[in-house]
Amino acid sequence: MFNKKSVRDIDVKGKKVLVRVDFNVPIKEGVVQDDTRIRAALPTIEYLLEQGAAVILFSHLGRPKGGPDPKYSMKPVAEYLAQLMGKPVAFAEDCVGEPAEKAAANLKPGEVLVLENTRFHPEEEKNDLELAKKMAALADIYVNDAFGSAHRAHSSTEGVARFLPAVAGFLMEKEIQYLSQAIENPKRPFVAILGGAKVSDKIGVIKNLLTKADTILIGGGMANTFFKAQGYPVGKSLVEDEVLDLARELIAQGGTKLRLPVDVVIAQSMEEGAETKVVPVGPIPDDWMILDIGPETVASYGKVIANAATVVWNGPMGVFEVSTFAKGTFGIADALAKSNAISIVGGGDSASAVQKSGLAEKITHISTGGGASLEMLEGLFLPGVAALLDK
Repeated sequence: MFNKKSVRDIDVKGKKVLVRVDFNVPIKEGVVQDDTRIRAALPTIEYLLEQGAAVILFSHLGRPKGGPDPKYSMKPVAEYLAQLMGKPVAFAEDCVGEPAEKAAANLKPGEVLVLENTRFHPEEEKNDLELAKKMAALADIYVNDAFGSAHRAHSSTEGVARFLPAVAGFLMEKEIQYLSQAIENPKRPFVAILGGAKVSDKIGVIKNLLTKADTILIGGGMANTFFKAQGYPVGKSLVEDEVLDLARELIAQGGTKLRLPVDVVIAQSMEEGAETKVVPVGPIPDDWMILDIGPETVASYGKVIANAATVVWNGPMGVFEVSTFAKGTFGIADALAKSNAISIVGGGDSASAVQKSGLAEKITHISTGGGASLEMLEGLFLPGVAALLDK
């Protein structure tokens, strides 16, 4: 399934290895708030160090506008990594130029260096090859372990691979093996659960999965657009009027394969503790909105999940950040945890919902990449992976 070379296939002893990681983590007042992505990269970093490499890590963080912004500095990430690894981690004030060149030149085998945010250079997102060349000049080998950024052709993900021998890290390899297995050769029944706010984000995914999955279970805000496409007034619920025709098309194309909620939780506001009603799917009063799937839907989706052999889940079932509207999402997480299926959860919101539900340990694989996992489910190729050396 995965025909690219990985860190196992190259000799790194005494070499400088430039590793693109996905350290795009939430930071508040200089403190890392969630270290899931940092921990996910540790197996690759530790393996390279054991093999005698000098490891140079680089990543983007947030969306700085047009240049350096201290709010998006990688420095707190470097400090956090040092704590996590229990060893010093050097930091360079830039990802290219003199600070980076000097720090990289001084780095010895067994040592770790973190470079400053790649997006402090606006050329990064344009896949500027001059910038990529400067990045590549820091090392002998390039490793891409940033699955979360693999769907973007940027200087640090695709450009660099043109100037150095490029291979995959363990996280990248694992992500692609799980997702491509699910799409190309799933154990059946294969069930896809799709939620989140917008149908428009997942049109390609739904179309592709209708040809691959046995059942697609729909929830979240995107279900409202399907309800309206069926002719039900949805009150003040979130709806994408511009894709109603497309939603009708998908319903017709999906037939019995595409399952929509049978009941929903409605409220007049999204506030914690707001008055809620559980109603069967049908017309919703004008000043009410749909904010979660209802208990009957959770039960009927749960039965489908219980019989599945492979389940891919992308997107929450409701506004799970507010506990009043989290029951649907947590109910699905619970059904998934109890099933014997190979379970793959992708996308930032679904991943954080599963973590929040306390059931993360019972999921086969939680993907670190939202956009990248969606593009794989859509059957698209990922530039950051295509650029790596074939086995």
